[in-house]
Amino acid sequence: MTTPPVKARGLIDVEDRFGAHNYHPLDVVLTRGEGCHVWDVEGRKYLDCLAAYSAVNQGHNHPRIVDALVQQAKKLALTSRAFRNDTFGPFCQQICELTGFEQVLAMNSGAEAVETAIKAARKWGYKVKGVEADKAEIIVFENNFHGRTVTIISFSSEEQYKDGFGPLTPGFKIFPYGDVEAVERAITPNTVAVLMEPVQGEGGIIIPPAGTLRQLRELCTRERVLLILDEIQSGLGRTGKLFAFQHEEGVRPDGLILGKALSGGMYPVSAFLADRDIMEVFHPGDHGSTYGGNPLAAAVASEALRVLIDEKLVDNAAAMGQRFARGLEGIASDAIKELRIIGLWIGIELVPSAGGARRFCEALQEEGMLCKETHEHTIRVAPPLCITAEEVDWCVGTLRRVFERLSL
Repeated sequence: MTTPPVKARGLIDVEDRFGAHNYHPLDVVLTRGEGCHVWDVEGRKYLDCLAAYSAVNQGHNHPRIVDALVQQAKKLALTSRAFRNDTFGPFCQQICELTGFEQVLAMNSGAEAVETAIKAARKWGYKVKGVEADKAEIIVFENNFHGRTVTIISFSSEEQYKDGFGPLTPGFKIFPYGDVEAVERAITPNTVAVLMEPVQGEGGIIIPPAGTLRQLRELCTRERVLLILDEIQSGLGRTGKLFAFQHEEGVRPDGLILGKALSGGMYPVSAFLADRDIMEVFHPGDHGSTYGGNPLAAAVASEALRVLIDEKLVDNAAAMGQRFARGLEGIASDAIKELRIIGLWIGIELVPSAGGARRFCEALQEEGMLCKETHEHTIRVAPPLCITAEEVDWCVGTLRRVFERLSL
C-alpha cells in the first residue's frame, strides 16, 4: 500500500491518537459523497463498493433525503416519545403498508432493533406461549452478525467478538447456518424463536441452500416458534428483492428487523416489525428509546423508502447484479476460490494462499474502487443500488486488473 498523502496522513494520525482503535479502516480519508462516488481530502474520486454496509443503498447524499432532513431539522428534531409528533404516525403507516406487517417499533441502530426482537420473542414466549420464567431459548446460526451489544455477542461464533466481555448472556443455541435438521432436533418446549440473517453479510455473503427459509418457516409454524429475520443489511433492495426472504415463495417471517438503508445513510434509524399478536406483549415502560421514532428520523426514513420505490432501485439491483455476475465469472484467477452473488451483494472468497483479502482491497483502493475485506479471505462488493451499467463494467475491469496483478 502506498503512503497516504500529507493531508490525509495528518488526519489519520489525529484519529489514531485520539480515537479508540476498534476499527481497522483503509487509509483513505473521505470528505464528500454523491451517488456511487466519494472523494478524499486530496480530491481523488472513488467508486464506493461498500455503501456503508448497505446503509447508503440510495446513494450518497441523495438530494431528496437531504432535503427531507434539512426541512424537518428546521421545524422539529426531537420530542422524545413522551409526546407525539406529526411525522412518526405517517412513517409507521408507510412502513407497515410497505412490508405487510401490522405494527412497527422504531429504534436507532441495528443492534437496538435486534435487542428489541430478542425482548419481543422472550416476552412472547413467557406471556403467550407459556414458557417457564427465565427458560426461553432462541436458536441462532454460526457466523452470524447481529450487532455488538453484550447480549448479541453472547451468541456469536466469532471468538474475538466475545473475548474479554463476559459474563455472557445465556439462552441461545448456535447451529450451522442453513442446517434445518439440526434446528428441528434442537427445538424444545422452551424454544421461542429462530433468529436468522437470510443472507449472512459480515460472514462473507453466505447464501443458504435453496429451500432453507421455506423449510424453517414450515418448521416454526408447526412447532409454534417465531421466525425472526434480520434484514438490516440484506433488506431494502440489496439482494434484488425488497427483502431477501422474498427469493423463496411462501416465506413470511413473524418478525422483521430493518436498519441501515432505512435512512439512506443520513441518520440512525432502525425498526422491528411484527403483527399485533407479538407487538402486544409490549406495554408502556417495557421498552423504548429517547431518540427512537423521533420526528427527524421519521421524516428521513419516510423519504428514504419513497426514493427506493420511486427510483426502482430494487429492480436496478437485480439487473446490475446480473451484469456484475456475468463480468466476474469471466475473470480467471487462481486466487479466487468462490464467487457468491445475490443482487448487488457479492462475496469474492480467495484461496488461503492468496495472502488475505485486505491486500486486494488496498490494491483496489489504488485503482479508485473502495471495497472491504471480511473474515480475512473474502472481498465484499456492495455498491449503492443506483449504480449504472457503465459503472458496473468499470468495476469489473478494475477487479480484473487487480487480480491479474496479484495473481499467484
